[in-house]
Amino acid sequence: MSLEDEILRQRHARLAQIRALGFDPYGHAFDFTHTVPQILSGYNSKTAEELEPRIEVRVAGRIQSLRRMGKGAGFLHLLQEGEKLQVYVRKDAVDQRSFGLFDLLDIGDIIGVRGYLFRTKTGELTIHAEELFFLSKIMLALPEKWHGLEDVETRYRQRYLDLIANPELRKTFLTRARIIASLRRQLNERGFVEVETPMMQSVYGGAAARPFVTHHNTLDIDLYLRIAPELYLKRLVVGGFDRVYEINRNFRNEGISTQHNPEFTMLEFYQAYTDYRGMMALSKELLRQVAIDATGSDQVVYNGQTLDFGNIRQLSMRDALNEFWRGNNKPNINELGGLALVELFEQHVEDQLIQPTIIYDFPVEVSPLSKNKPDDPAFVERFELYAAGMELANAFSELNDPQEQRRRFEQQLERKASGDAEAHVMDEDYVRALSYAMPPAGGEGIGIDRLTMLLTDSKSIRDVILFPLLRPEGEIGLVERLRSLD
Repeated sequence: MSLEDEILRQRHARLAQIRALGFDPYGHAFDFTHTVPQILSGYNSKTAEELEPRIEVRVAGRIQSLRRMGKGAGFLHLLQEGEKLQVYVRKDAVDQRSFGLFDLLDIGDIIGVRGYLFRTKTGELTIHAEELFFLSKIMLALPEKWHGLEDVETRYRQRYLDLIANPELRKTFLTRARIIASLRRQLNERGFVEVETPMMQSVYGGAAARPFVTHHNTLDIDLYLRIAPELYLKRLVVGGFDRVYEINRNFRNEGISTQHNPEFTMLEFYQAYTDYRGMMALSKELLRQVAIDATGSDQVVYNGQTLDFGNIRQLSMRDALNEFWRGNNKPNINELGGLALVELFEQHVEDQLIQPTIIYDFPVEVSPLSKNKPDDPAFVERFELYAAGMELANAFSELNDPQEQRRRFEQQLERKASGDAEAHVMDEDYVRALSYAMPPAGGEGIGIDRLTMLLTDSKSIRDVILFPLLRPEGEIGLVERLRSLD
């Protein structure tokens, strides 16, 4: 019998003992007066004298540590919402049933405690237990060093275990929530309307990417998981929504890396009667404020370097190549064709854009949805925003000429026929929508996952996604082992 099987057998036996004491090992609602964080924030600064007269509390949480002192007393720590609080259990201070339960507890069990606050001789704020309640039994052993689970594969695959073992991880996802809340609040305050667009589409578009394919049985048609909401949001601009946004899940059938996950979150927003210059100004305001809301400052440390979101630079793609070119044999930047310019930018510049930087004026060949520059039709009014060598945002003056849009789609179809699997496809209905007149507009997408990486100093995109995509693991066999205990 393996150690895991032996632990499972022992804990199954304890279920019967817990029931014999009159407890339900998988209890029901518990009426608490405080959370652990509330107790710590409200009373951790108070002296022992200030905790008199007694402050009665009812608290629930997971047992993080357990220390029995002979047969008459012991201590445990309750973990809740990432913070821990000590509990003192003494045989002559609780009823016989509660102390019997104390003897059966395992680290990882979830319990409730009724008692009062006091300070131990060492000065630690503690609950003096008067009654214990059993709420849920842990059946599997936590990792031996569960106070710092380090196996990366286990952390990503069993995120619930990661959150138990690494309470500080909660801060990353609380920061992510603040980032989304800040962006939503800022856009709402500016008159943007939040909407939802289809995640299953008969024609995919809005980005250069390969889609995931699914099938609708009733309609007997193939559908695509969206790679971007762009073309649907711009249909709404045609329909009269002058300011519109969506915080959306996108799916791109591409590789996995520290900066890429096939399922990811974007903020995408569109504003009528502006252009890419207006989107630049708005982007600077949004990102500066979101950094402040998420971290308390517009300057954040990422990978040992301070990134200043209060001072975002602007460079044309050509100027960036001239400034950041590495090595000798620099070509005449002004004579480069569009695709060559982009290729050299990606090779020589991207990873050097550490400070938040806007790169603007892209070649038309890589920007099929962007409006041409009036004074240089080979380029379009588009920018991307970079920080720490990563692309964070993509924006442009929206192409609203239906005939030019049709020509751009046809060019993309030629590239697809030549083997470019990520080229755009033709969207006839979108061209039709533009034919009803879309006002001049600017649009932008901001990657929530990468932005969260920067504002939490996380090195991998998987660290900021609760359940990142992983290869399926082998047969666990846990269900069969549980069945054998019945």
